[in-house]
Parts: sequence; C-alpha cells; structure tokens
Amino acid sequence: MKHSFIRWVNQLSPVQLIFLFYFIAVILATALLALPAAHQDGVEPPFIDVLFTAVSALSVTGLSTLTIADTFSTTGITMLAVILQLGGVGVMAVGTFIWMIVGKKIGLRERRLIMADQNQTSFSGIVRLIKEILSVLLIIELIGFLILGTYFLQYFPTAKEAYFQGFFGVISATTNGGFDITGQSLVLFKDDYFVQFINMLLIIFGAIGYPVLVEIKEFLIGSGSKGNTFRFSLFTKVTTLTFFVLVIIGTIFIMLLDIGDFFAGKSWHEVLFYSLFQSVTTRSGGLSTMDVSQLSEPNHLFMSVLMFIGASPSSAGGGVRTTTFALVVIFIITYARGKGNIRLFNREVYEEDLLKAVMVTLMGFIFVFTAMIMISIVEPFELSEILFEATSAFGTVGLSLGITDNLSSISKIILMILMFIGRIGIITFLLIFKDNKNVGKYHYPKEKMIIG
Repeated sequence: MKHSFIRWVNQLSPVQLIFLFYFIAVILATALLALPAAHQDGVEPPFIDVLFTAVSALSVTGLSTLTIADTFSTTGITMLAVILQLGGVGVMAVGTFIWMIVGKKIGLRERRLIMADQNQTSFSGIVRLIKEILSVLLIIELIGFLILGTYFLQYFPTAKEAYFQGFFGVISATTNGGFDITGQSLVLFKDDYFVQFINMLLIIFGAIGYPVLVEIKEFLIGSGSKGNTFRFSLFTKVTTLTFFVLVIIGTIFIMLLDIGDFFAGKSWHEVLFYSLFQSVTTRSGGLSTMDVSQLSEPNHLFMSVLMFIGASPSSAGGGVRTTTFALVVIFIITYARGKGNIRLFNREVYEEDLLKAVMVTLMGFIFVFTAMIMISIVEPFELSEILFEATSAFGTVGLSLGITDNLSSISKIILMILMFIGRIGIITFLLIFKDNKNVGKYHYPKEKMIIG
C-alpha cells in the first residue's frame, strides 16, 4: 500500500504535486483551526465555517463567515497568522526554507516544484530567488511590526495587545490576507493616515510581485558596487507601471463615482485617502477603512473589475494578474492599429505569452461568470452583490458587501474553489488536468475560420 502510494506520487506532474501539497495544507490548517484551544471559551463554530476560514487564509483572501476576534483565541489567531504566512509566500517556498535549514539538497524535482509554485519559467537561480524572497519579506514584516506595534501603544491599553495587533496586522497586510482582529478591519483608523499609509505600503509590497522586490533590493544594494549599469527586467517594468497606473485610475474613478453620494460633505483629504486606500486594497489587500456597502452600485461594479484584475504574478495576490491585463490591452490596441509584433521597453513579447494572457483572461471570466450564475440560483441576493463576492474570492481580495455570513454551504464551497484558483493561478490550475502521455507528432491539415 505504501509503495503503491509512493509510486502514484512519483507519477504526478509538478503542478499536480503542488495541488496535492495545497490540499494537504488545507486539511492541516482546518484541523488546527478546529482545535478547541484555537477557539474562545464556549465558542464552537460550524465545520464548514472553519474550513472556509482555512481556505481563505491559505489562499490569503480574507473572506470570512466568522468574526475572527470573537471566534478565535490568541492561540487560534497565532495559528491563523502562520497559515497566512504559509499562503502568502507559497507552500514550496516555506518547504524550501525548511529543506535548507535541515541541510537537504535541493534536487531537480524540488526545483521543478518551486518553479511551478512560484510561477517561474526557468530553473536558473530558483533557489536563490526563494532565499531572496523570504529575506526581503521577513525584513519588511519585522520593520512593519516594530513601527505599527509601537504606534498602536496609543490605541490599546497594554503593550502586549498593541504589539499583538501590530504582529497580526502586518502579516495580514503583507500577505494580502485581509483578516483583522479589531472586529472592524481598519475602520478604527479611518482618520489616522499614518496607519493607512503603512498598511498601503505593506499591501503593495505583497501584491506587486516578489521578483520585483528582489530586483529593487539588488538595485539599491548592488548597483553602487558594480561598474555596469543595473537593468530592470521587462517583467519588473511592465508590472510596476501597470500596478501603479491601476492604483491611480482606481483612485480617480472610485472618487468620481461617489463624489455626490458617500463622499459628499467630506474634506478633500478624507475623500483622497478613502479612494486611494480602496484602490490599493482592491489589488488583493482586502482591508478597508470603510463599509464598502455604503458605496454606490456603479462603484461596486468598478471595484469588481479591479478585483478581477488582481495583483501581480509571483505575489501574494490573485486574479488574472496585472501583466495579463496589460498584455491583453496592448494586444488589442496593437491589433486595432494593424501592427504586428508587440514591443515594450525596447523588447518584443513572445506570441506564446500573448496567447496565455488572452486565455487566462477568458478563463477567468468564465470561472467568475459560472460561479456567479451558480450562486444566484441558490441565493436571494442581487447579481451585483454576488459578482462583488465572486471577484473578491477570485482576486483573493476579501472585500465583501456583507453577504458572506448569510451564504449557504453550496455557495461557500463555490467561493472556496474560486479562492483556490485565484491563489495558484489559472494556468497552474488548468495544468493539473494535463495528460502526461506523449502526444503524436503528426498534424492535421489546417483550414481558415471566419472570425468576428
């Protein structure tokens, strides 16, 4: 039996193994959060809600059918923080770190697994990349913890509570987890722009893409000691530009769509920070300084689009990803102008990458639309509310219009599937079903199709 299982595991592709590891991680996370020691005295949450919370934490989404502060004990919240950290950096990244600690050699099979988990396209430097990612994230989280924990001393009665809030808050923001233990997200700090600014920075660090952070670190530390000029990769240039363009556009539209409603009568700085924070958090953050249900329906639809796009590849966020969106938009513009190859920053983009971008966008739309239809069959809520919930799950954002608690078990399962797909990525998810058998090298005759 044991040998049969090992033989079966060895036959799995790297992507299928990643799926197996995440499935095991969900089981372990659920088991931990279901322990009586993880709950407040007298609280026994339903199993489906514990499972939903575990999947939400491992996919760093933040949607929850439970109030974290009222349900989980200090032990449970600490467990939740560990699960968020695991989901934020990826199962294989943490596994690599453990392998390095115990002195295990990282072989070809392990490198293939890391490459699949981190959405990389090359074996070259993959272990070094994991080391860099972990070191950069730990430094960011440590600095954020010291800043927020110390700053929270003015908000909470004891240093222990202040630093515990800082500890969980920093992990939740950096991993783009979106969970909170205040009971009201960041609404408590709606007038404290310093707390909002630090949280926005942490969300951006987690959502902009780990390779981007590593390149920025190399630029800041290594460029001065070398004679040659440091050159950022095309990925970093496109990702960074798209990310911040979306933040700016999001801020402007969120502001304009509610300038006569929710923002009416508010000062310019209140309007700016409300809009800016919501634009940043729709990248994948999930934290909020306001009750988003108070915004207008057009804003809900617009924010759904932002959440569908999501964060950058190789980050803690989900969605179709920023580079996918950028390539699709540029492809449409280039095709409309009758031009051929797509050029960005004096580099040409592979046709294979363009096809992947179009495929990911189309499949993302199909997944979200299908989930929305299925949920609308069993739930009495408005379509706009269901769309918001579905895109929030797919983008691993965690924002909600307040209907998550009232969803049926079927709808919760659908959202869990969306959260999982959003976290591992559409291409990785589809490769789970890939047939590993050799395909014949013969081709059928080609024939033109009428399109459009």
